[in-house]
Amino acid sequence: MGNTDKLMNQIFDLKFTSKSLQRQSRKCEKEEKAEKLKVKKAIEKGNMDGARIYAENAIRKRSEQMNYLRLASRLDAVVARLDTQAKMATITKSMTNIVKSLESSLATAFLLARERFCFYGSTQERQSTEDVRDDGFI
Repeated sequence: MGNTDKLMNQIFDLKFTSKSLQRQSRKCEKEEKAEKLKVKKAIEKGNMDGARIYAENAIRKRSEQMNYLRLASRLDAVVARLDTQAKMATITKSMTNIVKSLESSLATAFLLARERFCFYGSTQERQSTEDVRDDGFI
């Protein structure tokens, strides 16, 4: 259980981090839009140097946004893999328990079958020997 709990905690932490990265991405998108508005206002006022600076900031915010989204997507992929691993570990554990119970059931069934064979086998042998004696062969 310890490993499964650790794995589930890691999955939770990674999901939380992914959500945080997505939040940061949305924040950068808003900041990019604000910078674009500043570019537009600066161009309207004739301030080309200021517009260039605002445009560079908008471009930087856009690349930041894409990087955050890329990282969030990668974390989501890792979370999916870890989630699959956790489910497989749970399935493996339950299959182990099933196999153990089946082994004990089969052993019990084997002993019952052996007892029946020994009992009925010896009874049938006696009957066949008596039949042979009755026919006069012995």
